[in-house]
Amino acid sequence: MDYVNKVEDLCEASKSIGSLQVMIDGDVRENTVKKAGSHTRNLLRVKRGLDMVRVLFEQILVLEGNSLKGPASTAYAQVFAPHHGWAIRKAVAAGMYALPTKAQLLKKLNEDEASAKVQMQSYVVASAPVIAYIDKLFHSKELGVDW
Repeated sequence: MDYVNKVEDLCEASKSIGSLQVMIDGDVRENTVKKAGSHTRNLLRVKRGLDMVRVLFEQILVLEGNSLKGPASTAYAQVFAPHHGWAIRKAVAAGMYALPTKAQLLKKLNEDEASAKVQMQSYVVASAPVIAYIDKLFHSKELGVDW
C-alpha cells in the first residue's frame, strides 16, 4: 500500500473513530496492529514519512550548497534505513544520484530560496510535536515504533 493510500485510509477512519488512541485500541483489541493495512500500521508509516520530510528540511536549512543528496541521504539513514533490508537500502542509495539539485527543485515548486526557507522552517516546527505525540502514543500502548 503506497503512502497516499495510507493517508486516505487514516482520513476515512477519522470519519468514524474519534481519536488516535481509540483507533489504536481497536487494532490492539482485534490483534491487527502489525497487520499490513491496519490503521495503526498505516499511522506508523505515515508518521515516518512526515519525519523523513522534517529531517530533510532540517538538513537543507543547515547545509550549504545546491545538492540534495546529502540532506536526503541523512534523512533516509535516520528515518527509513533502520526499517529496510540491504537491497532496499542499496537501491535508495543509488537513487540518490538521480535527485534534482536544490535550484531545480525550487524552480519546479515555484519557490525562491528565501520563501522556501520560511516554508521548510514552518514545517519543521509544526511537524515536530505531531511526530513526538505519535511516538509517545505508540510507546504508551507498549507498541514501540521500531517495527
